[in-house]
Amino acid sequence: MGFAGNSEPQYIIPTAVAIPSKDNGKGDFADLDYHIGDAAYHPSIHNTHRTVQPIAEGQIANWDLMEKLWHQSYYKYLRCDPELHYTVLTEPPMNDPKNKDYMAEVMFETFNVPGLQIAVQAVLALIASWESKKAAGRNPMTGLVVDSGDGVTHIIPVVDGFVIGSCIKHIPIAGRDMTKFVFEMQKDRENIPRSEGMRIARETKENHCYVCKDMLKEFRKYDQMPDGNILNLDDVLVEGSRETPFEYQVGYERFLAAEIFFNPAIYTSQAPLPLPELIDQVVMSCPMDCRLDLLKSIVLSGGSTLYKDFAKRVQMDVKKIVDRRLQASNANASAEVTVLNHSMQRFAVWYGGSTMASMSTFEQNVVMRAQFDEVGPSVMRRMGCIATD
Repeated sequence: MGFAGNSEPQYIIPTAVAIPSKDNGKGDFADLDYHIGDAAYHPSIHNTHRTVQPIAEGQIANWDLMEKLWHQSYYKYLRCDPELHYTVLTEPPMNDPKNKDYMAEVMFETFNVPGLQIAVQAVLALIASWESKKAAGRNPMTGLVVDSGDGVTHIIPVVDGFVIGSCIKHIPIAGRDMTKFVFEMQKDRENIPRSEGMRIARETKENHCYVCKDMLKEFRKYDQMPDGNILNLDDVLVEGSRETPFEYQVGYERFLAAEIFFNPAIYTSQAPLPLPELIDQVVMSCPMDCRLDLLKSIVLSGGSTLYKDFAKRVQMDVKKIVDRRLQASNANASAEVTVLNHSMQRFAVWYGGSTMASMSTFEQNVVMRAQFDEVGPSVMRRMGCIATD
């Protein structure tokens, strides 16, 4: 969350809400006993609250908790009056129109915002990569966006600013799944306290993981040189006023966590296709005249794409698939495959929204309060600067 025109978000918090796990005896004020963001994971409320994530696989699953999260985002973090500011929200591709309607209802009727824009995340990610695309001589509004955050990974083709909705694919693997995978690998290690398991798994994923070129070769490297690859780390368990230090190891999960994008079968028995194969399928399902442009402008977005060598692995695997198909068809040709990294990759969608909202033409594309009052929530389906197929 943050303000338009800034290069980085004002605050970054987990999309999590902690609510009482049982009756807390507060009567009429029980509804106010909740915590959001990092506070939702604080050890002090571990026994009295349960943590819920109101967004599941990119879709809002619990509207009451989402409203609580928005409320504290405005008043506790940003410390601003929503009645005085236009608001930009983002939505995943192929979002149910009913979700967009309800987002508008909450914003206009609960928070009384003067104007609202709901933008498609993929196009905002392209806006964030403008400088890199211009430097590479690419069309700034054409690209294949691979957006992987916490809940879901989407592959979205965008041509001249228009999302080709019929070609979008997604893989139900993202950052949250990496955390669960690491947790499952570490949970039986005696040195890690049970209450700290998920926190250690998140920290391992964020601080020590990377992408390897070949999983089997990486296994052999760890077996032959464990001292240089298996990490011995120190941490502290806090229980009230008492601090208990403990040690634990981080080993094969360093490269296996991100490998679930490229070999999903190691994570789930109902494995989807690997990410590079899905990228190739999306490109091949698009109109023929834009396929080469999409391959030349694969744009990464989201925190789960930031791991070391993630872009190189995607580029290498997609290039192998494309070359194999061209050889099988006896085509005497080659296709350029380029995966673009850029400085705003982690917050690409947010930065794209910040850039869009600071443009001189932004107000022309905002749904105003008067329009909402006249037409109703469905006005959001017909207006906005982002077009979809």
